[in-house]
Amino acid sequence: MAKSPNRSPASNGWCTITVLFLICQKFVTVRPEDGLADDGCLRSKGSSFKVALFADLHFGEDAWTDWGPHQDFNSVKVMSTVLDLESPDFVVYLGDVITANNLPVHNASLYWDQAISPTRARNIPWASLFGNHDDAPFEWPIDWFSSSGIPQILCPSANASRGDKCSFKGTTRLELMNNEIRRNLMSYSQFGPQNLWPSVSNYVLTIVSPKRDHKSPVMFMYFLDSGGGSYPEVISTIQSEWFHNKSQEVNPDSSIPEIVFWHIPSKAYKKVAKKVASKRTQCVGSMFEEPVAAQDAEMGMMKLLKKRPSVKAIFVGHNHGLDWCCPYEKMWLCYARHTGYGGYGTWARGARILEITDEPFSLKSWIRMENGTLHSEVVLSP
Repeated sequence: MAKSPNRSPASNGWCTITVLFLICQKFVTVRPEDGLADDGCLRSKGSSFKVALFADLHFGEDAWTDWGPHQDFNSVKVMSTVLDLESPDFVVYLGDVITANNLPVHNASLYWDQAISPTRARNIPWASLFGNHDDAPFEWPIDWFSSSGIPQILCPSANASRGDKCSFKGTTRLELMNNEIRRNLMSYSQFGPQNLWPSVSNYVLTIVSPKRDHKSPVMFMYFLDSGGGSYPEVISTIQSEWFHNKSQEVNPDSSIPEIVFWHIPSKAYKKVAKKVASKRTQCVGSMFEEPVAAQDAEMGMMKLLKKRPSVKAIFVGHNHGLDWCCPYEKMWLCYARHTGYGGYGTWARGARILEITDEPFSLKSWIRMENGTLHSEVVLSP
C-alpha cells in the first residue's frame, strides 16, 4: 500500500506434445532459454493456462533488524506453497516487490532477486510491474539518531574514502528492471516505451493456443506502472494514450479478450466499494477490512477501458487487507491477495490465481491461501 507501518516490525495442435497455451513476447526481442520455442513462445504444461499473482511482497523491510529478514523468509514460504500447490504456467509480480524506503543499500536488486527466487528456482516464467514502494527514497528511522547510533551494517567499509557505501542513492525503476531482465532469462518483463518514463513497466504480452493458428491470440495481458515512489501515484494521460494506440494495433476490433494489471487501484475501486456498502452485489472476497487507497487522480485510463468490451478484468494490489472482485461496467475490478510478510497488517497471506481456457474461452479466478485452502472462486468471463 501507500504506507508501511511505523514499525516495519499438443497432440491435436501444431505442437508434437500435448499442450494448450503459449505465451508470446511478440513485441520484444526474445531471450533464448531451454523450454522456449524458436518462435519465442512458452509452452504451458496442461489443458489451461494458469497465472499466479504475487502482490506486496515488500522484501527488504527493516533490513537492518532480525525481524526484517525473517519476514522475507516467511514470504518465500508463502510463494513456494502457492507455486507447489497450483503449478502455474506464469507468475505476475504485482508491485511493491521491495520496500525501497527501508533499504540502506544502493543496489536494491539484491532484495528483488530474493523475491523472484522461488519462481526462478522452479523454472516458471514471470513478469513484473512497479508499485509505490519499489523505488521510494530511503527514509531515515529517527531512532538511529538516539544514543545507540546508526547501525554499523550501513557502512561496512570503514576505509571508504568518499563514503560511497553510505550514499543512500537508492535504485531507480530503470535500474531495477534492467537488472531483472539482464540476469533472468525467464523474465518477460519489459521497460516499455521511453516516452512514458518515469513510468517504466508498460507493456503487453500475448497468449496463443496451438489449437488455432499459433499467431491467433487467446488473450492480451497489459501491464501498467501506476506510479508512486519517485513520482505521483497516477496512470498518466500519455500512458492512457499508449494503451489506446497499442490496443488498437494488436486488437483493433476488440475481438480478443484482454486483462490489465497495475498496482494502485483507480478511483473506480472506491466507487465500487461505496456501492457495495449500500446494497447487495455479485462481489466476492474481503470487502471491508480497510478503505480503498486509490491513485491520486484519474487521467483517462478507466474511461478507455470502459469503452473496450474486450477488457474482462483489472487486477491490482496495494491494499493488503482487500482481496475482492466486483463487477463494474461490463468488466471486473479485482484485488490480488497480500502475499508478503513485509508491509502493514496481520491478515493471512496468499495469492490470487487466474485460469484461462479456450474453445470456449473462460476466465476464472480464486484465492490460494498460505495454509493451502481456497476461497472466493469467481467466473470473470464465461
